[in-house]
Amino acid sequence: MANRPLGPDEAALWARVLATVRPLPGRVAPPLAKSVTPPPKAPPRPIPLDRPHERPGSPPRSHHAATLDSSWDRRLSRGIAQPDCTVDLHGHSLATAHARLDAALDQAIAEGNRVMLLITGKPPRPDSERPHARGAIREAVGDWLAASRHASSIAAVRGAHPRHGGQGALYIILKRRRHSPA
Repeated sequence: MANRPLGPDEAALWARVLATVRPLPGRVAPPLAKSVTPPPKAPPRPIPLDRPHERPGSPPRSHHAATLDSSWDRRLSRGIAQPDCTVDLHGHSLATAHARLDAALDQAIAEGNRVMLLITGKPPRPDSERPHARGAIREAVGDWLAASRHASSIAAVRGAHPRHGGQGALYIILKRRRHSPA
């Protein structure tokens, strides 16, 4: 990686940092560097695909975002798609909620369900003043699904329509099972 020259602001900042550092015993402080190797770039973050029916606070989209055709998205955004099963995680700890979600995914896949309604509870309002831990399950669901042993069976995750819970729920769309010839 090539070094680049410091800009005036960077050089002033680096000089302030060096002024606060004491060299180890028997060593001399390095002179003000003319160039610094830039820090390594962070891996690129997935770009979320915003949709008009989603609201702030909806879970981040995963790599499953583009796997539904427009008719599915239209049905979900209008609240027309009826969930085949519902899982309510209210009142659970993170550990029991994760176990319940995993078991529900097992059952839904075994039964050939396509749409699971996952009720997580609404996230706390931004104007709420009291400190609380609400929304922990909703915050963790995206990671749980991405790391799940069932991740390959999940076609998409979408925010629920208000008639199915709105911000307090998610649709988990499962891939159609392929029947192998006997």
